[in-house]
Amino acid sequence: MASPAESADQTVSFATPRSFATTFKAAVKETLFPDDPFHDFKNQTFSGKTKKAIQYFVPIFQWLPNYNLRLFRYDLLAGTTIASLAIPQGISYAKLANVPPVIGLYSSFVPPLVYAVFGSSKHVAVGTVAACSLLISSTIGDKVSPNDNPDLYLHLVFTATFFAGLLQTAMGFLRVGILVDFVSHSTITGFMGGTAMVICRQQLMGMLGLKHFTTKTDVVSVLRSIFSHRNEWRAESVIVGIFFLVFLQITRYISKKKPKLFWVSAVAPMVVVVTGGLFAYLAHAEKHGIQIVGELKEGLNPLSIKDLNFDTKYISAPLQAGIITAMVALAEGIAIGKSFAIMENEQIDGNKEMIAFGLMNIVGSLTSCYLTTGPFSKTAVNLTAGCKTAMSNVVMSLCMMLTLLWLAPLFRYTPLVALSAIIMSAMFDLIQYKKAYHLFKTDKFDFCICVVAFFGVSFISMDIGLILSVGLSILRALLFVARPASCKLGKIPNSTLYRDIEQYPSATELPGIIVLQLSSPIYFANSTYIRERILRWVRDEEDIKHILLDLGGVTSIDTTGVETLVEILESMEAREIKVGLVNPRLQVMEKFTVTNFLDKIGRENVFLSIEDAVEACRFAL
Repeated sequence: MASPAESADQTVSFATPRSFATTFKAAVKETLFPDDPFHDFKNQTFSGKTKKAIQYFVPIFQWLPNYNLRLFRYDLLAGTTIASLAIPQGISYAKLANVPPVIGLYSSFVPPLVYAVFGSSKHVAVGTVAACSLLISSTIGDKVSPNDNPDLYLHLVFTATFFAGLLQTAMGFLRVGILVDFVSHSTITGFMGGTAMVICRQQLMGMLGLKHFTTKTDVVSVLRSIFSHRNEWRAESVIVGIFFLVFLQITRYISKKKPKLFWVSAVAPMVVVVTGGLFAYLAHAEKHGIQIVGELKEGLNPLSIKDLNFDTKYISAPLQAGIITAMVALAEGIAIGKSFAIMENEQIDGNKEMIAFGLMNIVGSLTSCYLTTGPFSKTAVNLTAGCKTAMSNVVMSLCMMLTLLWLAPLFRYTPLVALSAIIMSAMFDLIQYKKAYHLFKTDKFDFCICVVAFFGVSFISMDIGLILSVGLSILRALLFVARPASCKLGKIPNSTLYRDIEQYPSATELPGIIVLQLSSPIYFANSTYIRERILRWVRDEEDIKHILLDLGGVTSIDTTGVETLVEILESMEAREIKVGLVNPRLQVMEKFTVTNFLDKIGRENVFLSIEDAVEACRFAL
């Protein structure tokens, strides 16, 4: 195949391949720094670069120098609002994690202060979450009973939080946030829905007033435990629980219908806790079978660095819990932060968020806190309340400090059934059936991933459900890699454009010439498929003299891929069919050069555009 004369500015570039150091540096930059975080450092003096570095690694210095009283008024309102939500949620989720209620309050005091310093989002409100609380309870509870050995159980919870923080921080510094991307939105939807179902079943213990209950989360064990203890059911507890649950749902309905009344649903959990406590105190609820929280210690977080337990006998449980909850917390917290940032036309740095979450969990594990992240409900209230900066987390933390110093004992009479109602009400929003239906209508495979996560979590266990769903997501990604998209191109009438003939039926095929477009990297995982697909196209055509491969979408190629192209070239030569390449990318061209593939195919058979290649084919014909 011979190419027609071309002007100097239209010839294919056969430049000398770049050095290994240059290509390696470019690859590392694109892999670890796709957002080019240090672009502001260019053309800066040493002092300017130092200032930028401090602001980058400690984001509080980006907004604190310009902070003023006007901004503080908004943050004060938002901070106090989310604090009113943090108190009942902290106690409730601590109960879910089978740790003392005061640990839930501790976890809303120290971690928010750390996040305010290192977090890049101004909307995320830090706190404990139901999913991670239950994951910790189920994973560590299988190793050590929280009832038989509460001190050891609590120490392992702190250890799991420490491991989670270490993993999150390491991922942030190593900029491997790509791992979190394997937890897809369909996985999160199914996992959160399944977790909500599990948590609601767990709260039947409080709603029914049961004193004995299973530590397992699967539906069979829960139902067996409920019906095997029918003699413990308390009608009083059921009536009070239903009353509180209906009240909470009404307040949520009001806030959704009238967004300006967002504060109604935000303060409703605190109203339930206060009224429930007054009712339990005045009516002596314990005598009627309604259990209460019990003693809550006054004072700030005690240090727990000596409580971390690395005994090899137990280390597997906190290590497993730490890894799973770290990934779940990151996926939830970063996804929520990015979602709310997009709503405000802003951006957050996922890797800095990892570091912030990791540091606050490391510090938290040393100050009697368990795992925290950015809960959806609290973050949504924070945004709706008008927060302007991360100072709202500081305000919430100060409110929690006042609570711990003077108000904590007042919550000792809070009925457990009230906490169960708060948790169940919060869980209803996590069952996103509309989103699941949307997945069913738009992408059946994504819907399958969502369903696997939902039923895996609901009927087997939380970690198994998550692993199955993530595994299915990775399988889908591997299928995309191993079976890449490719198509046959035809010419759009009255133009020089070539498009997929299936998408554009009006596109005409060229006599004696077949143009194929490859749209993925070519390497060992898909090279065999690509070869077979090209040979099948050639076999299905008649009187083919030239085959053109459009490589504009091929971003890279390995040696196996090059060998595959050599095999295709030899196969076509045996059939007296000429092969031409169109628009190979820089990395692909460099690989062709160093492997001497260009010498095999001939430089005259490499073209800048499809139109040039077609003209050359016609010239040869």
